[in-house]
Amino acid sequence: MKSSRCLARRRCWKICASSQLGLQNDTTFSDAEFNRIIAHLDAGNVFERAHRLRGRFNLERDDGTSGHIHFLNGAEWCNNRFQVARQITQQGRRVNRYDVTILINGLPLVQIELKRRGAELAEAFNQINRYHRDSYSGGHGLFLYTQIFVISNGVNSVYFANQRHQSAMQTFTWAGPDNAPVTNLSAFAAAFLQKCHVAKMICRHTVLHQTDRILMVLRPYQVHAVEAIVERVRDTRNHGYIWHTTGSGKTLTSFKAAQIISSMPDVEKVLFVVDRADLDYQTMQEFNAFQPDAVDGSSDTAELVRHFGDPNRRLVVTTIQKLARAVSHRRHEAVMQDFRDRRVVLIFDECHRSQFGQTHRALSNHFRGAQMFGFTGTPIFAVNAINAPTGAGGVRKHTTDDLFDKCLHRYIITNAIADRNVLPFSIEYWGRLKRRDGSLIDDEQVAGINRREFFEDEDRVYRIVDWIIANHNRKTHDRAFTAILAVGSIDVLIKYYDRFRALWLEGRHDLKIAAIFSAPANEDDPLADGHLPAEEPEAIEPAPENTPSRQRLDDYIADYNALYGTGFDTRNQGGFYNYYRDIGRRIKSHDRRDFKVRDRVDILLVVSMFLTGFDAKKLNTIYVDKTLRHHGLIQTFSRTNRIFDHRKSHGNVVTFRNLKAATDEALGLYADEGASGTILLPPYEEHVRQFNEETVAMLTIAPTVASVDGLIDEEAQLAFIRAFRAMMRTMNMLKGFAEFRWDDLEIPEQTYEDYKSKYLDLYDIVRRRRQGDGPASILQEVDFELELIRRDEINVSYILRLLADAPRSDSEADRAKRATIRSTVLSLLDTEPQLRSKRELIEEFIRDYWDEMRPGTDIEASFQYFWDAARDRHLRRLCDQEGLQSDGVERLMAQYRFSGREPVGDDVIGTMVATPRILERRRRITSATNRIINMIEIFEDA
Repeated sequence: MKSSRCLARRRCWKICASSQLGLQNDTTFSDAEFNRIIAHLDAGNVFERAHRLRGRFNLERDDGTSGHIHFLNGAEWCNNRFQVARQITQQGRRVNRYDVTILINGLPLVQIELKRRGAELAEAFNQINRYHRDSYSGGHGLFLYTQIFVISNGVNSVYFANQRHQSAMQTFTWAGPDNAPVTNLSAFAAAFLQKCHVAKMICRHTVLHQTDRILMVLRPYQVHAVEAIVERVRDTRNHGYIWHTTGSGKTLTSFKAAQIISSMPDVEKVLFVVDRADLDYQTMQEFNAFQPDAVDGSSDTAELVRHFGDPNRRLVVTTIQKLARAVSHRRHEAVMQDFRDRRVVLIFDECHRSQFGQTHRALSNHFRGAQMFGFTGTPIFAVNAINAPTGAGGVRKHTTDDLFDKCLHRYIITNAIADRNVLPFSIEYWGRLKRRDGSLIDDEQVAGINRREFFEDEDRVYRIVDWIIANHNRKTHDRAFTAILAVGSIDVLIKYYDRFRALWLEGRHDLKIAAIFSAPANEDDPLADGHLPAEEPEAIEPAPENTPSRQRLDDYIADYNALYGTGFDTRNQGGFYNYYRDIGRRIKSHDRRDFKVRDRVDILLVVSMFLTGFDAKKLNTIYVDKTLRHHGLIQTFSRTNRIFDHRKSHGNVVTFRNLKAATDEALGLYADEGASGTILLPPYEEHVRQFNEETVAMLTIAPTVASVDGLIDEEAQLAFIRAFRAMMRTMNMLKGFAEFRWDDLEIPEQTYEDYKSKYLDLYDIVRRRRQGDGPASILQEVDFELELIRRDEINVSYILRLLADAPRSDSEADRAKRATIRSTVLSLLDTEPQLRSKRELIEEFIRDYWDEMRPGTDIEASFQYFWDAARDRHLRRLCDQEGLQSDGVERLMAQYRFSGREPVGDDVIGTMVATPRILERRRRITSATNRIINMIEIFEDA
C-alpha cells in the first residue's frame, strides 16, 4: 500500500481521491465532474452508502457524453488501488483526528484506531462510536463509507463491521484455519491488513443485511469454512460438512457459501435445503434479509420445480420435504430428470436433524452428479447415531462422516467460548430422586420405580412452578431476558401451564406465560436416546381436533390473544403456524431498540419446539424437566448462550432432573477433552470465594466509602475502578444463583451500593471530560460496563410508583415509612446511571411537592405537571443562552426519540437564530450540542 501524506491535509483530499478513482476507472476527472461524483456519494446512511459503493454511477462528462464509474472492483478485489493515511483530521460536531485510514480507490473503507498498551479495547470501540456522533458525517460524510474498523492496543487486535447497533462484545479476533487467534498488532497486520485480504473481506465476506439495514462481516471461522467449501467445489466433486458449534452463525456462513458457489460458471444450481420449521422460522427471514426474494416460503412444490426450470435462478432455497416431493412425484419428472447428472450443489442446514432417513437416500439417488455439503453444530457420531434403513431391508447406524465424507472445518464450543462468540453455561441441578432414607438415586435407570408417575406427579409440578416463580426474576435480570421451560410431554406441559395460570389468577405472580405444542399426542418420556424430533410440516400442526390436548391448546392461544392483542385461531388455515411464527418473532425481537416491554414473553412452555435452530439473544434461561442426551442436550442448552451484553455473562440452565452424567457425556462428545472448566461456570461457592477476594483487593485501595474521594491520583482512581468493576462482574453472576445471600459475602449490601455510587461519580467525571469539559485522562480509556448496573425496571415510572405507595397520615408508623421510601428513592438516584441526570429535578419534586402532598393526590399527574414545567423552563434557558430557536431544538429532540440519533454540527447550526462567525463556529456548536444532549438525557431517556 502507498502512504499518502497529503491525505492528512483536508484541502488535498479531493485531488488525491479524484486521482485514485480516475486511475481505477482508467480516466481522469475535471473538478466539475468530480464534484458531481461527490454529490452522488454524499447521501444516505452507512447502509445506503455501502450499496452505493458496490454499484456504479452514470457520470455526465463535461463534453456531453456519459459513462459508468465503478467505486470498487468486487470481483477482482486485488485489482483496486490502495493507500494508507495517518492522522486525518475531520470537522463535525467536534474536531477529531483518526489514527490510520486505508483508502481504496480514494475512499476511506478501513479505519484503524490504535491505543497505548494496556488501554482497554472496549473504550477504543466506544471512541469510534463517538466519532460517529461527532465527525463522521462531516466532509461529505465519506467516512460513513467505512466498511471495517480495526482497533488494537498492540497486544490485542480486533475487527468489526461499520454497524453502530452492536456492543464491544461483538468484535472479532482474527484467527487461522486452526482457530488459533492472531492478536499481536504486527501479526494481525501481516495476516488481516494485507491489501488483497482486507479487500477480500470487504468484497466477498461482508454482507448487507436488508431487513435490519446493517453491515455484517464474517468472523474468521466463517471465512475459513466458506473458503473450504468453495475450494472443494472448485477442485473436486467430493462432499463435505462444516462442524460449527450452535450459536456460531451457521446460517450466515452457509448463505455466503451458497451465494459464492452460485456465481461459479460450471455450477448450474445451488440448493440450500432446510427443514420446514427452520425455513419458516429463521432461514427464510435471514436469507431474504441477506438477498431479497431469495426464499420461496410457499408449500407449492410446483413453484420449486419452476425455479429448477428457470436458468436465471441459480440459487434456490427450499425445504427438504418440498425437494423430496419434487424428485419423487411423477408429475415433476420431466423437469427434475434433466438435473439427475448435472452439476448441482446441495447445502443442508442443521444436517444432524434432516439427513438420516429415506429422504436423504432419495435425494442422493436422484442427484447423481451433485455435491452435498452439510452444516451442523452437533455431528452424529457412532455413539449417538440413529438406526436408519439401508435400503436392503436392514438397518445400520449412519454418522455424519458416512453421509458427507469429510469435515472441512471444525469450530467447537470451546473455541467459541474462548473467542467470546458464545457464552458458557451455568447449570443448576434441582429435584433429584431420593430414597426414603434421604440418599440420592441415579434416575437414569431405576428398577422398581415408576419414573413416569414420579415425574408427572402433580405435587412435584406445583413445587417446581413455585420455585420458578420465586427465582425467575433473579435468573433473567428482573425479566430483561426471556426463558423457556422444556418438559417431557404434552400432558405435563398442560399441568405446568394450568398451574401458572391458576397462580396468576390468584395474584401470586404476573409473569407472561405462553405455550405451544404440536400434533403428536404424547412422547414416551424419558426419551431413551435423547434425540429431539424434527419439526417437519406434519409436526407444525395443532393436536388433532376433538382431543383434550387440542382443546387446551385452543385455550392457551386464546390467553395469548388476550395478552398481546392478537387473533390466532387453529380452525383457520395456517392459524397454528402463524401462532408459532408470532411467538418466535416476539422472543427474537426482544433485543431490538424499538421493542416494547408489554410485548415480551417471560416464559415459553414447550415439549420439543424451539429447542433446536432457534436463536434469540435475549433468551438467557432454560428450565429443563425432560430427559436429554448427546446432541439433543447440547442443542437445548445452547438456546441460552448467544452473546448480548455484559449482563448476559452466561446461559442459565436449571434442570429438574439429574442430567449431570448426560451433560458430562455430551460435553465429552462435542468439546475438547477436559473442557468442562471452559464450558461450565464454577458453582456458587466458588463465585462467593472469588467475590470476597475481590472485595479484599478493593478495600486495600479504598478502605472506606469516603476514602474514594481521597483518590486524587488518576492511577489510584483507575485501580479502584478496575477493582470495583471486577466485583460487579462477579456480582452479576452471583445474583443469578437461587442460593444467593448477602450474608455469604464480606461486604454488606448497603456498603456495596455506596461504593457503586462512588464508582458512578468517577464515571460522571470521565463523561464530562469526553464531552470536552476537562483535560484528557487515562480514565477515558476504561469501559465502565454500565450494563452491569443498569436495571431496566428502575426508571422514572418506578420511582413514581414508590412515591405513590407512601402513606400520607401523620402517624408515627406512616412517617417512618415515608422516610424509608424517601431514603430508598434518593439512594436509587445515586446508584442508577439512567437516573443520575434526573436526580436534581426529582429531588426538587420530592422536596417542594411530594413532602407536602395530601392523601388522595394523583402523584403521576402532579409529577407530569412539574416535569412539563421544568422541561419548558430548561428549553427557554437553553435557547436564550445559546441563541437557538425552540422549534428547531424540539425537532432535534423528536428526531432523537424516533431514531436514537444525537444531533450533529449541521443540525445544531440549523437551529441557531443567527449563523455564527467562522471563528466562533466550533465553540458555539460544541456548547449548544452538549447542552441539547444533556437536555435529552434528562427529559427523554428512561
